[in-house]
Amino acid sequence: MQRIGTVDKTAQGLGIVALDTDETPDIGRMVIDESLSTVGRIVDIFGPVASPYAAITPTDGASLTDLVGTTLYAE
Repeated sequence: MQRIGTVDKTAQGLGIVALDTDETPDIGRMVIDESLSTVGRIVDIFGPVASPYAAITPTDGASLTDLVGTTLYAE
């Protein structure tokens, strides 16, 4: 399990995560929250190299607005 960062905001049905890891996670990796519940999958990495972001598409039943400010992890 790799800590990837904190959900910064939501946009167009995606969760935008400010990455705070030196190792950028791979696109397609599943994302879980602190309670080990699956919340989505990484669909894009974007932004400046020094401070990138990840776009997360939610799984069924996951509420991205409730996750704003939450730390997420890649499986």
